[in-house]
Amino acid sequence: MLKKLFLSFAVLGVAVALAACTPSPATTNQAEAASVADWLTQSGVKMYGAWWCPHCADQKAIFGDAFKKVTYIECANPDKSQNATCQAAGIQSYPTWQFADGTRVSQVLTIDQLKQKSNYPGSNGTAGPTAPVTTQ
Repeated sequence: MLKKLFLSFAVLGVAVALAACTPSPATTNQAEAASVADWLTQSGVKMYGAWWCPHCADQKAIFGDAFKKVTYIECANPDKSQNATCQAAGIQSYPTWQFADGTRVSQVLTIDQLKQKSNYPGSNGTAGPTAPVTTQ
């Protein structure tokens, strides 16, 4: 009986340790997230979401502080109903990403998926973005 109890605690301890080592969406490299957020905005990519939507919160967490650079359209009224802007745009679920070519994807996307879908420089074998040149 004591062996079974000890074994149960050991298995539980290993499970907790493994869960703690699993990266969460919020562990994205913030420099990369900021660069991608800038690119998405420059490229005309928009994210439609709702303040009450847990998947939208997950998407925002992937970007961390860099999310403030993403063009975000809030679709929810205070009573959680959809506002006129998003009704007119035909948004049916959240989050919905709208890309420059007019295509939409309604799900949480990783940074790599967003890079690929938005033709982020460097994501298709092209040169990556360069730092702005400042002149004096």
